Amino acid sequence: MNFASKPTLKGERVVLRPAGPEHADGLWELVNDPETIRLTGSHGRFGREHTDLWYATRHEHDERLDLAICDAADDSYVGEVVLYELDANNLSCTLRIALIGPRAYGRGYGTETLRLVLDHAFGAVGLHRVSLEVFDFNERARHVYRKVGFVQEGVLRDALHWEGRWHDAILMSVLAPDWKPAG
Repeated sequence: MNFASKPTLKGERVVLRPAGPEHADGLWELVNDPETIRLTGSHGRFGREHTDLWYATRHEHDERLDLAICDAADDSYVGEVVLYELDANNLSCTLRIALIGPRAYGRGYGTETLRLVLDHAFGAVGLHRVSLEVFDFNERARHVYRKVGFVQEGVLRDALHWEGRWHDAILMSVLAPDWKPAG
């Protein structure tokens, strides 16, 4: 089991494309958006050369699936979704999603992206479990995760120190037997 197949997944609002060099400008905008940085708890900063190389090499990694989230109407980059930390023995992986910032929030991109990528993970790949972490202050994301079927499993207390305050990371997962495919 691996992510050697790098599919394009199509929905009404988004098209999920294998991340490549053509998406590097969008990734650069994403990693420099202040709200995205806060919501992902990203303390590190990345140089442009690093982001260009990152997307140029995603196709080489069979243990992860990096997809660019593109607006279905105009194909503009609006974020990324990644399945990573593949555990083939236990049929599980971790998911991460980031939208490019306030211009992409509240438009249904995240919900549809999650449904498409989970359909792929449970259907085509045959995973049993997909998990994620979300910070306690990101209620919008927690709402979307619950809406698509993620269940809270636990809390990593004081996992993030941000602007002088400690924040918990909420652990969530969805299991294949509980997944209700879109359609």
